[in-house]
Amino acid sequence: MKAMDAVQKRLLEEVADLHDIPEGAYNLRANGESVGRNTTANIDIQSKTDRSGIDIRIRPGTKHESVHIPVVLSESGLKETVYNDFYIGEDCDVLIVAGCGIDNCGSQDSQHDGVHRFFVGKNAKIRYVEKHYGSGAGSGQRILNPVTEVYQEEGSTVEMEMVQIKGVDSTQRTTLAELKEGAKLIVQERLMTHGTQQAYSVYKVDLKGSGSSADVVSRSVARDQSFQKLDMCIIGNAACSGHTECDSIIMDSGRILAVPSLEANHVDAALVHEAAIGKIAGEQLVKLMTLGLTEAEAEAQIINGFLK
Repeated sequence: MKAMDAVQKRLLEEVADLHDIPEGAYNLRANGESVGRNTTANIDIQSKTDRSGIDIRIRPGTKHESVHIPVVLSESGLKETVYNDFYIGEDCDVLIVAGCGIDNCGSQDSQHDGVHRFFVGKNAKIRYVEKHYGSGAGSGQRILNPVTEVYQEEGSTVEMEMVQIKGVDSTQRTTLAELKEGAKLIVQERLMTHGTQQAYSVYKVDLKGSGSSADVVSRSVARDQSFQKLDMCIIGNAACSGHTECDSIIMDSGRILAVPSLEANHVDAALVHEAAIGKIAGEQLVKLMTLGLTEAEAEAQIINGFLK
């Protein structure tokens, strides 16, 4: 295993909560190269032969195991596209931790585009955590464009935690999902932009099977002159239930565009959307300031609680 420097270790901690090498299966990537890999009896990781990326295969019946595949970039001007495919066997119950951190101290843009595809077997359950983070004092941008595709078999459950809180100048986040009978998808997105950052989030969920369901919730904060666009679409093609919710705080000169979309193609498709955009309530600030906090500290407390 190649040694990681202090910057790369800090990024790894930010995006994957790792202070050391994780237990179980993992593939660690830094500046376009693999810096460590481990497989287990139930989780196999192999490099693709036709393009950059890996195949992760999880044996049927695997439970209470995890796989970590974080990526860190600390070289200015580095741009890469990585394709990772996950094949989750039937009756599994596993945790998958991904994410990317970029530290750019130079003048050239650094960019990571990750395409993740999940093929989830019958009655399997996965929890997927993806965190994005940017840092560095350089003028070059930190760009992240994740694409997530989820294909769920009957009775499967996928829980996704999608987080981007700091330092990413530009991102286009696309999540596509197809669910068969009785499958369930739960998504929690948390996003904050500041400065002149731009963030585009697209969710398109196709409920194909009877009894399938989706709950997609986004919470975001737009500060300074940043811009966000959230495009949520749920398509009901069977007797199913779908719910989307976007709840946003706008501050300073920030801008937010929410575009909800529901498409019902079956008489028993029950689809609901909720949306709210507004500023921090004055009474919330006053209440915290009476407890001794400054206005800035009160704002930070409110935002942290909102995005938690």
